[in-house]
Amino acid sequence: MTDAHFTADLPHRLQSNPPHLDTPHPVGFDDGGETAPREECGVFGVWAPGEDVAKLSYYGLYALQHRGQEAAGIAVADGSQVLVFKDLGLVSQVFDEQTLAAMHGHVAIGHTRYSTTGSTTWENAQPIFRTTSAGTGIALGHNGNLVNTAELAGVAREAGLLDSKRPGAGTSDSDLVGALLAHAAGDSTIEQAAMELLPRLRGAFCLTFMDEHTLYAARDPHGVRPLCLGRLDRGWVVASETAALDIVGASFVREIEPGELLAIDADGVRSSRFAAPQPKGCVFEYVYLARPDSTISGRSVHATRVEIGRRLATEHPAEGDLVIPVPESGTPAAVGYAQGSGIPYGQGLMKNAYVGRTFIQPSQTIRQLGIRLKLNPLREVIRGKRLIVVDDSIVRGNTQRALIRMLREAGALEVHVRIASPPVKWPCFYGIDFASPAELIANGAGAGQDGSTVEEMVDGVRRSIGADSLGYISIEGMVAATEQPKTRLCTACFDGNYPIELPEDSAIGKNVLEGMLHTAAGGAVAGGNDNVSALSRP
Repeated sequence: MTDAHFTADLPHRLQSNPPHLDTPHPVGFDDGGETAPREECGVFGVWAPGEDVAKLSYYGLYALQHRGQEAAGIAVADGSQVLVFKDLGLVSQVFDEQTLAAMHGHVAIGHTRYSTTGSTTWENAQPIFRTTSAGTGIALGHNGNLVNTAELAGVAREAGLLDSKRPGAGTSDSDLVGALLAHAAGDSTIEQAAMELLPRLRGAFCLTFMDEHTLYAARDPHGVRPLCLGRLDRGWVVASETAALDIVGASFVREIEPGELLAIDADGVRSSRFAAPQPKGCVFEYVYLARPDSTISGRSVHATRVEIGRRLATEHPAEGDLVIPVPESGTPAAVGYAQGSGIPYGQGLMKNAYVGRTFIQPSQTIRQLGIRLKLNPLREVIRGKRLIVVDDSIVRGNTQRALIRMLREAGALEVHVRIASPPVKWPCFYGIDFASPAELIANGAGAGQDGSTVEEMVDGVRRSIGADSLGYISIEGMVAATEQPKTRLCTACFDGNYPIELPEDSAIGKNVLEGMLHTAAGGAVAGGNDNVSALSRP
């Protein structure tokens, strides 16, 4: 094993220092500064005596890799101790056969991370680990984003739990939850401690956590992020998406309900309610974040995206010769647009499947090639054609701008862009990392000035990216495609209506906890409030 783990001759001790202290993970190729909307994390858990739970977790995380590519980790327990192995990088980079073979136990949790709170450091990789005053261990993984981190940090500070010098100390809301849970469990069982703590958390959270014997899973009262329960022949699985159940051979049982805590051990599955459900599932899971082969609230993600494309064809028809997607996220909607419009569907762009996050930074020469490193046009397909190009969203517009220029150079006569989501104008405080509001093209100068109509905004974006025409799906059309009532969905990034009350700007943001720790240590407030600006609040 490497030294990037918690293991023990004595249980629950940090054996040695982590290898990458304070070193950000390379962010990979950047096609001109474009940043796609990114989910915070994926969580996985398994309770299955007699099964190789570490390897099941590895494959479960593989299925959830799209939800986070900065770090990955697995915790296992065998009834006597908890062992955590984590590191920065992709699942396949963090784990190998030797590592997994050394991780024995009957219960495990796994995590893939993309940071929306806390820096990209080894300490903030998950699962996080804490020891209770009773000497037992707790490992925890979190998907989502809390909005009362500052308030919880105040509680932790009073209890003496905020210690930036503690070996392995993290600076994320997840680490804070782990610290508070372990502290509360010192005087009671973990299950009782969770029932006391969970109602105090505000925001989006899907949690998997465990001690030496038991697997736990909890979902916030609004059910912002997905979390489901599956059955193995000899155990149980919980995962962010149903696709992860499929890959490990588990049968879908049900979604974990908003406001529900599950405990899974030798006595079976126990369910407790820590809050009344107020469902507000993230609609962007359907649009972009979730795998198309997953199911959320009984609705196929792929079917939703195809239906969005059909509705987009009705709302924004275009005269063209060929409908092509921006692969891969735009593909289902492009299929739907072709079905709805009667215009043939084709593959006009080839994607390099091996370009993603990388440890090797591109040279300036390669960087200037921009989107060509990821996508290349099929000239014989698009030459002389009027194209309808379907994409999932527009963030800054850099990708679309470069793509349209590339298509025209390859011989396209016209390029009509259709977007399978409404204009993104507001930040997400519940676990998606968009560009800052000022950087969003729908808010920018190219989209028209303040007070401009929707039509003027859309035309401003069209001119900025160089398209012949541009159309976004309406909020109503997008919601209808999910087959969920609008009252059960969060659409805040499109309309600014936040279902979970937000604190003052000074108490929210990616680095709020790091700032508090730095201040407590006598320094200036660290980090910045990179999710907040004059445009960020309704």
